[in-house]
Amino acid sequence: MKIPVHIAIIMDGNGRWAKNRKLHRYFGHKKGVDSVRKIVRACNDLGVKYLTIFTFSSENWQRPKREVNELMKLLTIIPRREEPDLQKNNVRVKIIGRVEHLPEAAKTSLQNLVNNTAKNTGLTMVMAINYGGRNEIIDATRKILAQPHLPSEKIESEFHNFLYDSELPDPDLLIRTGGEKRISNFLLYQLAYSELYFTDTLWPDFDKEELIKAIEDYSQRKRRYGRASEIE
Repeated sequence: MKIPVHIAIIMDGNGRWAKNRKLHRYFGHKKGVDSVRKIVRACNDLGVKYLTIFTFSSENWQRPKREVNELMKLLTIIPRREEPDLQKNNVRVKIIGRVEHLPEAAKTSLQNLVNNTAKNTGLTMVMAINYGGRNEIIDATRKILAQPHLPSEKIESEFHNFLYDSELPDPDLLIRTGGEKRISNFLLYQLAYSELYFTDTLWPDFDKEELIKAIEDYSQRKRRYGRASEIE
């Protein structure tokens, strides 16, 4: 089985999972955190180097106020609660997105987690929070415009360096749970040649076995990056 270096995941289906059980959407998000924990451990065990999870999109502010407030509370509580397990598994946490717009409590809690795990050398887990792919491209363009001495002919080769985190390699595999088949403004620049895998499994039900199914499917793909294969 060929293990991707970088897996990105759109974690969809928390609300439907809760609705199917006649529960408030909050319980779906809470249960989804358990799946994140399982997948982080699984990626670490399998040798995945980077895992990027779409945690809260820039469009999610349009959801009902109560749900947004509950999500912000989770983003405040979860970093403190999950840090011991992340430290135990040598996981480094990074964040991409317009984090400066988050409530102060959530922002502080998340930044503490990033700081406290910065020296870990295992899996790098990237949380995309208040993130939008179009926003990232716009923000990168603004940074470039602020560099008057950057020659125009170098913009294409240097563009990656102006993204939210230039260290991150492009994802090899994008997984979306919950049955929808779109990328929803996630990593628009980075997903240009990523392999896409869609599953009907709702995120709270997604586990290591489901992850391995996705990786096995990925292992069968021929990645050509626009080049013709030798048999064509």
